[in-house]
Amino acid sequence: MAAKSLQDQLLKAGLVDKKKANKLKAEKLQKKQKIKTGKAVAEDDSAKQAELKKQRDEKIERDKALNKAKEEAMQLKAVQAQIRQMIELNRLTHKDGEVAYNFKDEKKVKKIYVNEGIHKDLSVGRLAIVKLDEGYEIIPEQVAAKIAQRDESFILVCNDRSEEVVDEDDPYADFKIPDDLMW
Repeated sequence: MAAKSLQDQLLKAGLVDKKKANKLKAEKLQKKQKIKTGKAVAEDDSAKQAELKKQRDEKIERDKALNKAKEEAMQLKAVQAQIRQMIELNRLTHKDGEVAYNFKDEKKVKKIYVNEGIHKDLSVGRLAIVKLDEGYEIIPEQVAAKIAQRDESFILVCNDRSEEVVDEDDPYADFKIPDDLMW
């Protein structure tokens, strides 16, 4: 008796139909041809490898960009927390004042009421006005300078202490602006 192939035996038993048997035979033949040529398999593998490497590199770049964005967000949050803490620890109470101090917040003129001493200190630059949430706080100029190093957007008013340079040709040099001038 001649030895029958496994495929023939499966066909005879009815476990596999003729279409499936022919398909398996064709696949087997293609594999043998690829192995003989060797080139087709190598080219196909190198193309796949190159594509996989490219995908890995792109994923690494996306991950780096995402990590950098997260790190920047965390740093911004930490700086804002530091600024909030500095303002809360150094703010002055000004709720009982009777003198209005006008200042600009974005494009609007705002007004807070302070006593005369705080008004004078704001005018000469010893105190500054900062924005905290929706309110305004008064802090010492040194604290405002530290806040400005971190984020200047919190500082609304911080007048310079430096003396103004007087122009010799100024026709109004003899006329001083009064200290108690309110606007």
